[in-house]
Amino acid sequence: MDSGIGLLAATAAVRRLRPDADLVLSLDPDGMPWGPRTPEDLTRRAVAVAEAAAAHRPDALIVGCNTATVHALPALRACLEPAIPVIGTVPAIKPAAAGGGPVAIWATPATTGSAYQRGLIEDHADGVRVTEVPCHGLAEAVEHADETAIIAAVAAAAALTPDDVTTVVLGCTHYELVAERIRAAVQRPGLPPLVLHGSAGAVAAQALRRIGEQPAPGADAEGTLTVLLSGRAGTLPEPALTYAEGRLLEAVTPAG
Repeated sequence: MDSGIGLLAATAAVRRLRPDADLVLSLDPDGMPWGPRTPEDLTRRAVAVAEAAAAHRPDALIVGCNTATVHALPALRACLEPAIPVIGTVPAIKPAAAGGGPVAIWATPATTGSAYQRGLIEDHADGVRVTEVPCHGLAEAVEHADETAIIAAVAAAAALTPDDVTTVVLGCTHYELVAERIRAAVQRPGLPPLVLHGSAGAVAAQALRRIGEQPAPGADAEGTLTVLLSGRAGTLPEPALTYAEGRLLEAVTPAG
């Protein structure tokens, strides 16, 4: 679940690990973007989106959004667990800092400098130099597959990233859809290859662990795909198909 196509990265990761999994994608086009909303309003919408997904009796629910994880995870767990495990998405600051840095965290302006993100830095990046980089307009540009806006937003964030940074944390799930563009913009001549840390792979693996399933990337069976748009049956938004993750999911058999 997510307000928009930021959930593609984690969903595609699940698809690669378990091609036989039946997938339910619950989006909120009527309420997006969630970022500018108050925590209370965001939580209300997130619970509605989660309940729409829960009606399909999933084995687990992935919250494919950093902002919704920050504000709505307790409410979602209170609503759905223990019947449906709820897996949140947390920026990969801990593994990024383990590499020694320097580290840049690319995140939405609302998350950059927040008590939540500062707490993660304090807990997991002690002794590592971390720069918080606000990425104005990048999530929105990715959501709409606006090529011109993506180029401009990535360039603006790269200009705020110190030249000696060796590791970038992708602190918004939308950013994982344009990871290679970010890499190309931040990589500096003479430095080792830039390391990017997203959350999708870890979140997908955690979801499988929570339900006691093992990865089976070689499975022959193909799972189905159900898309919910603010609770209504629908299809993947057209911008999703401009990304490799969206095209991978488009190949999944629609649920009958």
